[in-house]
Amino acid sequence: MDTNILLESGTNELEVLEFRVGGNFYGINVAKIREILLYQQVTPLPNSHPCIEGIFMPRDTMISVINLRKCLDIQEEPENDGLFIITNFNSLNTAFHVDEVLGIHRVSWEDIIKPDATISSDESGVSTGVIKLENKLVVILDFEKIVSDINPETGLKVSDMDNYESRDRSQSPILLAEDSPLLSKLICECLRKAGYTNLNVNMNGQEAWDKLVAMHNAGTALQDVHLIITDIEMPLMDGHRLTKLVKDNDTLKNIPVIIFSSLINDEIRKKGESLGADAQLTKPEIGKLITVVDELIAKHEEHRK
Repeated sequence: MDTNILLESGTNELEVLEFRVGGNFYGINVAKIREILLYQQVTPLPNSHPCIEGIFMPRDTMISVINLRKCLDIQEEPENDGLFIITNFNSLNTAFHVDEVLGIHRVSWEDIIKPDATISSDESGVSTGVIKLENKLVVILDFEKIVSDINPETGLKVSDMDNYESRDRSQSPILLAEDSPLLSKLICECLRKAGYTNLNVNMNGQEAWDKLVAMHNAGTALQDVHLIITDIEMPLMDGHRLTKLVKDNDTLKNIPVIIFSSLINDEIRKKGESLGADAQLTKPEIGKLITVVDELIAKHEEHRK
């Protein structure tokens, strides 16, 4: 799916595809979408997860179909066959069966309301945010969690870090921007396993940027942060905007930035490169993270000498 937003850099905006399942309205970041297809007959798989409707093969590519109605426990019967939203994230193609697609909305990350603990717990919630559109509330679903709950092998695996030698790397402070408490905890666990214990953890790009500005004003930024790891999709300020602000600053641009996101594909990678990101990894590549961190921090320390 070609959209203008993919051609822009660091605007802190995204395009949200609004769709309906039952009587409820949901949204997905357009950057996750490959295409939208009319419903096609699927082939059921024996002994598969209850939310897996089956598989189909558009253009000789086998794709699993997830029935969102079952995932969201919507009991009412569908009015029609619906549509397939074909997504690509974490290097995986997946189809989500929905009732109706309603349109695309361009919004700022500042407009996305993060659900509180009464709505969505860290462990079980499948909502990453809520936006108000045309006097109705649209829930942004956590498609990564939906998929990883069905098949944990598609998500971030801390076990991939078991082969890394732990040594004292506490002299290299790392700033992390990740809005998912669960993923933030797992990334920090991986870094600490390798000996990176000096971590500055932030819930979004805005929080991370505010800290960087304070360090810059105090003249300590290059000492206080040797590397930045950022997600892309975050409320208030996304990772692309954070990367742009860092790389546009004459001092902060010397701090290496790793974009660590499920969204990394060819198009998003080009965008990250244009913004000056030093490395980009998908979340299933957690096993490569420490190698890349080591390499970039070594370059940073050489630059500081």
